[in-house]
Amino acid sequence: MAIINRIGDYAEDLKTWRRHLHMHPELSLDCFETAAFVVARLKEFGVDEIHEGIAQSGVVALIHGRGNGPVTGLRADMDALPMQETTGVEYASTIPGKMHACGHDGHTTMLLGAARYLAETRNFKGTVALIFQPAEETVGGARIMVEEGIMDRFGIEEVYALHTDPFGEAGVFNTCSGPIMAAVDDFEITITGKGGHGAFPHTTLDPVPCGLAIGQALQTIPSRNADPRLPLVVSLTIIQAGSATNVIPETMRLAGTVRSFDPGLRDMVERRFAEIVAGQAASYGVKARLDYIRNYPATINHAAQTDFAVRVAKEVVSEARVIDDRHPEMGAEDFSYMLEARPGSYLMLGQGIGPSCHHPAFDFNDDVAPIGASFFARLIETRHGV
Repeated sequence: MAIINRIGDYAEDLKTWRRHLHMHPELSLDCFETAAFVVARLKEFGVDEIHEGIAQSGVVALIHGRGNGPVTGLRADMDALPMQETTGVEYASTIPGKMHACGHDGHTTMLLGAARYLAETRNFKGTVALIFQPAEETVGGARIMVEEGIMDRFGIEEVYALHTDPFGEAGVFNTCSGPIMAAVDDFEITITGKGGHGAFPHTTLDPVPCGLAIGQALQTIPSRNADPRLPLVVSLTIIQAGSATNVIPETMRLAGTVRSFDPGLRDMVERRFAEIVAGQAASYGVKARLDYIRNYPATINHAAQTDFAVRVAKEVVSEARVIDDRHPEMGAEDFSYMLEARPGSYLMLGQGIGPSCHHPAFDFNDDVAPIGASFFARLIETRHGV
């Protein structure tokens, strides 16, 4: 592997930083201590500008190269998950109920490693914008940072990101042009009838039969309304009603998630949800309220930027260790908002087969941090060649 020698020299520093972050996870937009740690390192490196408080706790730092050139954004997410860690490692989370179960501690570390090298060598033209983003797991910190104007404010022309891959061999990059992660929508349906004694159903308006009918009807959307050539997932994940065997409940709650790639398909699904819920409620004589929430759009890689990123990755780890035609997956990622605002690409970096992201035993593999940092650094040096 062609890890940049200078980055390899401080691999132990990367491990120390990452494990510190792992021990001190923060959630959503409240990544203030994480941001303070990042800012302290950036000041040590001698970056040119540090801008704090974007999307509450986000940071954008600028490193200027040797002369005029493009501005490229490199993004890392910083937030953790509300989970109890079970890794048993000596650097496990010190905060009960919070842990870095998705590798964001590693993402932040890899970008810090690239920042240290780029600030030290400045073997490039133009500017690199280091984007440290909160709230990927919750409210879409990327969306907020874009809405707060980081692309125009810092003149960012292209943007790139890495995510760890616990299903891939360590040090193997994988990506694809076009859709790589799905759009995600959530739904909640509240059905209201008239409760009563289970022995006298004729005196009630039972919401349960309606809820069961809605649940079954929703599953016909992928099989009977959608083009079978287009990926679509409709998952009913929550069903809540009743508290006793002899009581007909007043209300029933259904909730779940929808995943898709095609914008037209996404519109159709929302329309069919509304029609099914209204129609079934009328059929059973109950009331039903649908809350359909559009969350992250699909993450769509731009072709030219992905081809470029793949070429850089091959220079770092060899051609044999880069997969450029991975299958899109139905997970979601708020980097999609940055790719809507600017051309760029999102890549996965294998960390070795192990517990999946969002699993309480997940832990980022420190051995791949120098590889990710080298990729970020080589991407800038290649795109911004002196």
